[in-house]
Amino acid sequence: MRVAALISGGKDSCYNMMQCIAAGHQIVALANLRPPENQVGSDELDSYMYQTVGHHAIDLYAEAMALPLYRRTIRGRSVDTGRVYSKCEGDEVEDLYELLKLVKEKEEVEGISVGAILSDYQRVRVENVCKRLNLQPLAYLWQRNQEDLLREMIASNIQAIIIKVAALGLSPDKHLGKTLDQMEPHLLELSKKYGVHVCGEGGEYETFTLDCPLFKKKIIVDSSEVVIHSADAFAPVAYLRFLELHLEDKVSPVPDNYRTSNYIHNS
Repeated sequence: MRVAALISGGKDSCYNMMQCIAAGHQIVALANLRPPENQVGSDELDSYMYQTVGHHAIDLYAEAMALPLYRRTIRGRSVDTGRVYSKCEGDEVEDLYELLKLVKEKEEVEGISVGAILSDYQRVRVENVCKRLNLQPLAYLWQRNQEDLLREMIASNIQAIIIKVAALGLSPDKHLGKTLDQMEPHLLELSKKYGVHVCGEGGEYETFTLDCPLFKKKIIVDSSEVVIHSADAFAPVAYLRFLELHLEDKVSPVPDNYRTSNYIHNS
């Protein structure tokens, strides 16, 4: 199938794209929902659905993959928070509907790559949107064992760094900017001690992918700053804001399997 990938920049959406390609699908476009620009606190939106930390680097992510990127600003909020979702005016889910409707029209996609692992809340809403648009959701990570998944992601050469921490045992000073393989032993320890989800499915941490086998170029972070969102004594919430980034050629470029495009559609 021709597939568009929903991306946040994190490890899960990236690894799910790799699974789509392994299953014989073709990723032809990327889709991302972003926070409103120039709004105080917009880097970290209070969203039940979307990761917004790291959104400044999404354009480079698309360039690294040489794929067209469709972005829409999140205008709605979490209105219908029930177990079953019905079309609801002003809900952030409708932003996803409008985004995927446009991607389907422009790119003639049949499937959507979704990096969901555990959240029924997200799964129900993505499935609702896909059903309304007659698109097939492809969620290869769904309900997988998280320790196995983390090990696989590291083994598959996804170079992702921690860009947000929000859990007991995770420190802004020690852990922001660390790679998945550097963090794996600590995450396994926190899982045994406190029941932390090793893939961050309880919101304990978020990541941003700087390189993976699908990238033609890798993303280099030149400078960043730590933003403290909540200075809780036991589980501070903090994230990295990227200030300067650039793309660098990889030593052995990926075979050109995709249609190269720098097209970015913002709405």
